[in-house]
This record gives sequence, structure tokens and C-alpha cells, in this order.
Amino acid sequence: MNDPATATFVAHRNLLFTVAYEMLGSAADAEDVLQETWLRWVEVDPAGVRDQRAYLVRITTRLSLNRLRTMKRRKEAYVGPWLPEPLLTTPDVAEDVELAESVSMALMLVLETLAPTERAVFVLREVFDVGYEEIAAAVGKTPAAVRQIAHRARRHVDARRPREVVSARETRAVLESFRRAVEGRDLDGLLAVLAPDVVLMSDGGGLKQAALRPVTGAAKVGRFIFGGVGRTEEELTSVPAVVNGNPALLLHLDGTLDGIMAVRVEGGRITGLYYVRNPEKLTRVAAETPLTLR
Repeated sequence: MNDPATATFVAHRNLLFTVAYEMLGSAADAEDVLQETWLRWVEVDPAGVRDQRAYLVRITTRLSLNRLRTMKRRKEAYVGPWLPEPLLTTPDVAEDVELAESVSMALMLVLETLAPTERAVFVLREVFDVGYEEIAAAVGKTPAAVRQIAHRARRHVDARRPREVVSARETRAVLESFRRAVEGRDLDGLLAVLAPDVVLMSDGGGLKQAALRPVTGAAKVGRFIFGGVGRTEEELTSVPAVVNGNPALLLHLDGTLDGIMAVRVEGGRITGLYYVRNPEKLTRVAAETPLTLR
């Protein structure tokens, strides 16, 4: 790889993908942003760029912001709840607690409640520890304005993010109890692992059957799971996996991948269930996707 521009882009590609994915919640859109970033980058003389990493992050951020605004219209027309596109991730992502939390389904959904610029500022500052001056250049604001946006976004996210950090070991144990209850059609066992106020969100995108609104409460979630996910006429099996840096399940019906179930665990029980069934969002679970904060 003799071309310096190509070598630099490849060296930072995983970082740029992670930035775009955390801003967009869509791997497909993140890949499009990376392609556009590359096209912009090859028009630049790398020798004239003092901090090439910062420059690439700035391009990626600007392009992601533009795409985020267009995605808003797409999401408004989406059938049912919109969940982030899940990624099968490498073991090092799960080992990095900060990274694993930042790409968890629970936090990614919180980021969906931020305005586009707030999301960009939060991701760059809180996740990637980018300086205010660099963020200002990326989002077209003054450093003082960026500080205010960062404070507002942090307060918004802190009020909605999980209240406790749960270890991967505890999450796996709770998820295993959930798996045994679902596969064994054990309603009492399922209710024992669900928090009373558990919320289930299912994303079929209009292509697969899913609840059009969040399902709230252990009893209702249990009925939904055994009336939908665990239908008696089809054999349900599940495979533990690491999705978005956190323990999850790949659910199969009659041997075919039906969806991905991610969870939010608090106090030893499941408080959030996120079931992605939309086949267009299940293309990134055949191979691991490398993510990085650096």
C-alpha cells in the first residue's frame, strides 16, 4: 500500500465507521458515509493536513450529520418502532466497557432522542473524547456553543441511560435464564426474569410481523413472546452471541434466523428487550464488525 492517502484512510477506517455508526445507528448508512468520506479524502493533499485523523473525523461527522437529517424523514415513515441495526462485534469490543456501553442497544436508543447536532456533539465529546475546538469545526458551531450543547446533551442522556453498569457475566446469566424460559415455554420462569415494568420493542420494518408500539409490563411481554416469538408450530432455538459489544441472542425459527434479541438488565432482571426482525437489518451478523474508540 504505497499510496499515503489510502494508507491513512485504512488506518483510521474502523474509527470512522464507529463514529458514523454511533451517530446514525445504521451500518448500511455508516458504510455509505465512509464511501463519501473516502471520495472527499482522495481530493485532499495529505501532506497539507496537520492532523489527518482529526480531519477525517471532521469529514465523517459532517457527512453523518447531513445523512442523519435525511434519515429523520425515513424514520418518521417507518412501520412500527425503529431500532438500531445490530452488529456482531469482536471480543475486544465487549472487553472495552466504555465502548460496549456506547454501542449498546439501550444507549443507542437514548441517542435517537437527541437532535442531530446534539447527538454529534455528545458522541464526539463523551464517547471519543474529541476536544471542543475540533467538534466546533466539525459541526459548524463556536466552541462556546458546543460546550452548551454538550452539557445539555449529557444531561438528557444521563436522565435516560441505564442507572447501573451491569457486567457482561451478569447479563449473560440473566439472558440464559430468559433463553431457557422461552425455549421451554415456561411462563413462570419468564416472568421471574422480567422486571414488572419491562418494555419490549420489536422492529419488523413492515417486512416481518412486530408490535407496532412498545409492549409494557411483564405479563403483556410474556404473552407477546409466547404468542409471537415462541409459536408452538415452529421450533424455536437460540444462539448466544455478542451484539453491539453486549450479550444477546440470535433467535431461529425452524433453523432460519428470525431476529436478534438484545436486552437491558438492571437489578438482576430484564428491564428492556429489543427484538430486531427486519431482514434488512440482519445482514451484519454473519461476520464480526470491528469497532474502536481510537
